[in-house]
Amino acid sequence: MSVGLLGLLDDVAAIAKVAAASLDDVAAQATKAGAKAAAVVIDDTAVTPRYVFGFSADRELPIVARIAAGSLRNKLLILLPCTLALSYFLPRLLIPLLVLGGVYLCYEGAEKVFEAIWPHEAGDHDSHAETTAVSAQALEDEKVAGAIKTDFILSAEIMAITLGAVPDASFLMQALVLSVVGIAITVAVYGVVALIVKADDVGVALARREGTSSAAAASRALGRGLVRGMPGLLAVLGAVGTAAMIWVGGSIIVHGLEAFDVDAASHAIHSAADASARALPFVAGAAKWTVETLLYGIIGLLIGGLMIPAVGGIVAPAWKFAKRMRGKRG
Repeated sequence: MSVGLLGLLDDVAAIAKVAAASLDDVAAQATKAGAKAAAVVIDDTAVTPRYVFGFSADRELPIVARIAAGSLRNKLLILLPCTLALSYFLPRLLIPLLVLGGVYLCYEGAEKVFEAIWPHEAGDHDSHAETTAVSAQALEDEKVAGAIKTDFILSAEIMAITLGAVPDASFLMQALVLSVVGIAITVAVYGVVALIVKADDVGVALARREGTSSAAAASRALGRGLVRGMPGLLAVLGAVGTAAMIWVGGSIIVHGLEAFDVDAASHAIHSAADASARALPFVAGAAKWTVETLLYGIIGLLIGGLMIPAVGGIVAPAWKFAKRMRGKRG
């Protein structure tokens, strides 16, 4: 084997090692960024199944697939280039937009809390269009479009949080991390959604299994448990998602304000968390995290609560007015 070929193989091996290290770095950065976006992911997983329920069983998975495809388009074809362009040309806008995203999370979470406590008083501030579909296909198209619009808002927050987690990375690294997180989160969310919407069918099939063996009896018990447990699972998932949105939203706002030297809330939270860690040294880490999470959640709930009347009294009427004007022009 010639010396030149040996040298070439050495170069290829070196490049492969650099590429492997880069991939490891991308994976680590994507994991870090994805963890920060977990609250939005949980809420996305909890929200999406309601767009599928009510359709025939043979249409459930195709509908989930259509929504997942729309979600990927949202993330990779629209939000990723827009987010990268913002980071490259107007990086100073990133933190204000993150703070606005945090306010949105707080508002969404607080509205769900408000709806759970006073269901007859909480208005639908999102101004969803009334269903006008006259056929099954038109109804499906309308539901899918509504789900993709909702996903766009949640995906925008996911991409903003992801970029905020790697602010000092290179442009290429940011692009790779955003792509990896966008694809991984979409696959994870809609994979779980597919399992959720088909769990009832699986449960019914298991519950109808015939036979007198212990395996058949266990199968029927498992099936009945799935059918009975899904409403509770969705309720728990929704509650966890709501709490996570409020907590993460409050955290984003507090940390964002620190960038503008408004750090009184941050200092107070860290002081309280450190005090709890000193008071409970045997569980210092857990105590500190619990206090920080609780205080971020309280701040998020207060901000979200203040946003409810603002959205209901200003934003929603303005949105309805704009829709009416657009309808007249059409």
